[in-house]
Amino acid sequence: MSPAFHAAARALLADPLTNKGTAFTQGERDVLGLHGLLPPHVGTLDSQIARRRRVLNGMADDFHRYAFLRELQDSNEVLFHALVQADLPRLLPLVYTPTVGEGCERFSEIWRRPRGLFLSYPNRDRIADILADPALDRVKVIVVSDGERILGLGDQGAGGMGIPIGKLALYTACAGIHPAEVLPILLDVGTDNAERRDDPLYVGWRNPRVRGPEYDDFVEEFVAAVDARFPAVLLQWEDFAGKNAYDLLDRYRDRLLSFNDDIQGTAATATGTLLAAIRRTGQPLGAQRIVLFGAGAAGSGIAEMLVRALIAEGLDERQARSRLWAVDRDGLILSDIPRLPQQQIPLARDPAEVVNWTLTVNQIGLYETVVNVRPTVLIGASGQMGAFGERVVRAMAAGCERPVIFPLSNPISRAEAHPADLLAWTDGRALVGTGSPFGVAGVTQVNNVYIFPGVGLGALAAGARRVTDGMFMAAAETLGAMGDAGDGSLLPPITALRDVALRIAVAVAAQAVEDGVATAPAGALTADRIAARMWVARYD
Repeated sequence: MSPAFHAAARALLADPLTNKGTAFTQGERDVLGLHGLLPPHVGTLDSQIARRRRVLNGMADDFHRYAFLRELQDSNEVLFHALVQADLPRLLPLVYTPTVGEGCERFSEIWRRPRGLFLSYPNRDRIADILADPALDRVKVIVVSDGERILGLGDQGAGGMGIPIGKLALYTACAGIHPAEVLPILLDVGTDNAERRDDPLYVGWRNPRVRGPEYDDFVEEFVAAVDARFPAVLLQWEDFAGKNAYDLLDRYRDRLLSFNDDIQGTAATATGTLLAAIRRTGQPLGAQRIVLFGAGAAGSGIAEMLVRALIAEGLDERQARSRLWAVDRDGLILSDIPRLPQQQIPLARDPAEVVNWTLTVNQIGLYETVVNVRPTVLIGASGQMGAFGERVVRAMAAGCERPVIFPLSNPISRAEAHPADLLAWTDGRALVGTGSPFGVAGVTQVNNVYIFPGVGLGALAAGARRVTDGMFMAAAETLGAMGDAGDGSLLPPITALRDVALRIAVAVAAQAVEDGVATAPAGALTADRIAARMWVARYD
């Protein structure tokens, strides 16, 4: 047997897209020269799943389970995705939130093999050459981050790569995007996190963050290279800091088929879950008084989608905005506050409205807002652990029979409240949704995984030229109408995520046609046609 034949056999086993491990049949081993490189046992996908489950069960903590799953993904894609799809309720929190937060913080400890692309600022003149790799020819979905605002943890630099990797694993698990068609990218422009930068194990570029025109030029180089190399790709912006998140979305949403999951995906998930919650209360959306705590990218995005939903219910824009009160780090957002961020200006209330409010302190914080507004809905996107304290929650519950409370910040260490406390402080009357899984009965996980895989699948199926606000509203309305898990929660069970993605994809594709951005004919966008695009993890 020639050296080239042996090298080809080893390359087959080293490539996670072609490796089957012990599941290579005797005939395949004969033809491919795999004898001796594998143990003699011929296994099945099911037996391989059972073996990995046993290993996971024997591990001491979730971080090591996360690291094990990452290594499995880098060695055998089919097995990794089959394992995840076989037990989504257990493995989703290990692959993504909440465990991915620690995975990003400790990314440099566990980095072993290349996955995706690190496009660093010193290599800014090489981006097009890097993307020219023929191995990327099949790419249809890119998730990109610059690592500056990872969940509620802040700047993780190159460790932020854990987010694009995790998101794309969910695109495959839920929307059936083939693993050869996804590409995680980290734009490494340095980090202002001194702990990361000074860590001798840190794998990223050891420089303070590049900002200003140099940053903008670098991102432009990236977008131009992506547009030239992958003209029909779907690009998802992920975990960029607030101003950059909005600026990049505004700058590129009409140039690339792209969206920002923190702004638009979070908004659609929260809106869909709120629509499900108010069906439970029996009160229409227009009757709600909604307080938002945290008006960064996620909070502001939620507010704007709620305004769209209220307008769709028949209110005009002024009436819709009158149903929302936004509180940020400096208190209730008022129009006389100097230098408001651009996304907060539409959320600002007239100072005349609070002249007669009952106040015990000078600043109008969350508690003072709740006491005076008497909200029916309280949504947190602040990253401030414990912000929804007992005093705030009891004040809300005193004026509302079925309070809707969504502490959405991730990971668990940043959640505005523990759901068990919310239920206790409201005597079990609250309808609670959380960003991370807490394992509390009747509490809904308001996870973006309910939205972004279906939006991406629908946009690709439709051959959409852009992702419209209407497509996200269609996704939110579809989610809100899907029904609950039968255990008191507001959304379908995690086990139904592939069906959720399919139904949302159908609605999104139809909306793309209605909005005039689809290139595929409406007749090609049936549920059966879209379902046929969804890859299932099995050996060929």
